Amino acid sequence: MYGWIWRHLPGNAWLRAFISLALVLVIVYVLFQYVFPWAEPLLPFNDVTVDQGMGTTAR
Repeated sequence: MYGWIWRHLPGNAWLRAFISLALVLVIVYVLFQYVFPWAEPLLPFNDVTVDQGMGTTAR
């Protein structure tokens, strides 16, 4: 897949490297700005419960 992308980018190796870096930065930006905030309420990582029924009291 990466070889296919590399072969279809225009220009020499330096231009291809720059375009590849720009594509990666755009993908990371889209993930952090749109995908992760949308998916965050659907994930169970913040569903934390604390059980105080262990017989000890915190004072």
